[in-house]
Amino acid sequence: MLNLFKSQITSHKIQLLKNTRIFGCRNLTSESNQNTESNVAIFWDLDNKPPKSFPPYDAATKLKLAAHRFGFVKYMIAYANHHAFSYVPPSIRAQRRDTRASNELETMGVIKPDEPYVCRVCGRRFYSNERRINHFKQIHEREQMKRLNKIESARGKKRVDMVAKYSMKMDKYKYAAKDILIPKVGYGLADELKRAGFWVRMVSDKPQAADVALRNQMVDMMDRRTVECLVLVSDDSDFVEVLKEAKLRCLKTVVVGDCNEGALKRTADAAFSWQEIMMGKAKKEAVSVVGKWKDRNVLQRLEWNYDPETEKKLYCDEIDGEKSDLELFSSDESGSLLEEEENDGQWWELEK
Repeated sequence: MLNLFKSQITSHKIQLLKNTRIFGCRNLTSESNQNTESNVAIFWDLDNKPPKSFPPYDAATKLKLAAHRFGFVKYMIAYANHHAFSYVPPSIRAQRRDTRASNELETMGVIKPDEPYVCRVCGRRFYSNERRINHFKQIHEREQMKRLNKIESARGKKRVDMVAKYSMKMDKYKYAAKDILIPKVGYGLADELKRAGFWVRMVSDKPQAADVALRNQMVDMMDRRTVECLVLVSDDSDFVEVLKEAKLRCLKTVVVGDCNEGALKRTADAAFSWQEIMMGKAKKEAVSVVGKWKDRNVLQRLEWNYDPETEKKLYCDEIDGEKSDLELFSSDESGSLLEEEENDGQWWELEK
């Protein structure tokens, strides 16, 4: 009877342990389904990978849409030195030469535009681009400078009210000036990236200054655990160690670059080219990549790992519980036997 009671207690505890592990697995899977949205940070090495073949604003927008498939894009950071912002791609130079030549021919009356040029600020029409440019500089550029000077001289609440008052006019001027005026330095790379939502930072012209600043920013975010996925736009192999460190900290890594057999793409969890980003192919493939990551996380959560301390503690708890149950059972049984002996008399007495 004692052995039967012991086996019943052991089977009952085993069943409780099984139920606990099953419910624990269900909780893990439910938590993994709930926490599907992860924070993503984009780090752009403009010294190594500027958008030469594509317009900066379009490239930044397409990159953001592709990164959004991996989670919520929380940070968009770009680093470069002065040379990257002052550089003008050959395609932009050729376009500027053609525009200048056509403006001269229009001024001389050799050619006439099919449609008049429209000022996007006031809506006035001109039959030559040169007149539209002069009109924009003489009127709208001066108005913009006056607004900026007023905001700069104001303080406190008055400054906040003036910024809110002129915000629509200033944005309208910026959009119009982008197509009319030629930037004094470069081709407006920093302004276009800022318009797309990037935080652009210029570093010194020392060698590897942008790489060092970008690497320190990535490590700082990894230390603070503010993101779960890193998107690096670069072909520089100096970032291999940073990507390895991110993978050791269980962060997902994505590389965007044109070097197909580079060390970065071999180290990262996923890799895309600029052509795939601009065509939208990366945005479609990112869905399958995220699905594979989720399956891998679920398998890692369900994987059984042997921990000697945990198993030892669990075994000791089971033994202690069995001993307490046996002591309780033995004390109750011995008490009942003593009562029966007192009622029946001494064991050596014969029954009559």
